[in-house]
Amino acid sequence: MESITLKCPITIKAKVTEDLKQRLTADIQENINRVDMELQQIAFQSKRMMEEQAQVDAQGLPALRQHIDGENQKRVDFKNQMMAKLKETEELEIGAEIVQGNLEQIVTLKVGDDLHEFMSAEILLEDGKIIAFRN
Repeated sequence: MESITLKCPITIKAKVTEDLKQRLTADIQENINRVDMELQQIAFQSKRMMEEQAQVDAQGLPALRQHIDGENQKRVDFKNQMMAKLKETEELEIGAEIVQGNLEQIVTLKVGDDLHEFMSAEILLEDGKIIAFRN
């Protein structure tokens, strides 16, 4: 076998700019607002559901309450994660580099190629534009 074709990871990094911080903050704030609305909906709907369950079968109330509390807790946990992420975002230094995700590239390797070169590939962005490819 003379060569082999593989999928190798590419790390996508972004250089922190004021614009990036503002976009990240806005996205996080949008998620917080969305989860706040979901928490309000759960509170509103849970009252109605509990009343309906009490009329149909009062023995099902503890299970329903447990389900509602679980759904509520998922949202509260997510909101807490977003609040922590918001604080981290506010503390980012301009010019620092942050990981934004990963992609895959398909490469053909031959005997003698340096695998580490392909496995450590990065793309650096600044305000959404590619400014560097790194190996």
